[in-house]
Amino acid sequence: MALEHVRPGMALGLGSGSTAEWFVRLLGERMRGEALDIACAATSRRTESLAREQGIPLRPLDDFERLDLTVDGADEIDPALDLIKGGGACHLIEKIVASASDDLIVIADESKLVPVLGAFPLPVEIATLGWRTTVRRLEEALSGVPMARRGGDDPVLTDEANYIVDCRMGRIEDAAALAATLSAVPGVVEHGLFLGMASRALIGSTDGTARAVHPAA
Repeated sequence: MALEHVRPGMALGLGSGSTAEWFVRLLGERMRGEALDIACAATSRRTESLAREQGIPLRPLDDFERLDLTVDGADEIDPALDLIKGGGACHLIEKIVASASDDLIVIADESKLVPVLGAFPLPVEIATLGWRTTVRRLEEALSGVPMARRGGDDPVLTDEANYIVDCRMGRIEDAAALAATLSAVPGVVEHGLFLGMASRALIGSTDGTARAVHPAA
């Protein structure tokens, strides 16, 4: 369904994560089948590597004035199509790419649909310099205690060499207010709330069908 929105001459943003990777593979198949003339910007090193394997032409984001379309996944999607992203620790670049796009399509399975955001721990990317101080400021600002994300014994590092802390909010009643609170904490690089950015979600079901979901009025 997402591929149906891709047209010749487009500039595309390629998202990250397991679902977005299926889109990248299928885009590569389509390009090989019909010599599709497009240019793409990747949201992570992993996506960049996969796109190159698929023969998809990549350019740095700054080479584009705007992107026509970005296709990406999400960890949670509410009825307004507000999102939590960052489970894959790529949400900084994902948000930059999405904000540079005329259209953001989210692809996900139906388990990602929620009535209210917050059950999925909210990822917050923070600078490594003074990170413990930043975590203390987050503890003061939030009801959810931030936990540093680890890969084994070591903290997870993003592609931009920052740390990730996951904040267990439980239920986010006012996502816009929370986003403003997080952005105001010194040391916070970016948070995983994507508000008012997605134009539609394409939701797959276990029976193999998919449907389009638009923001609730």
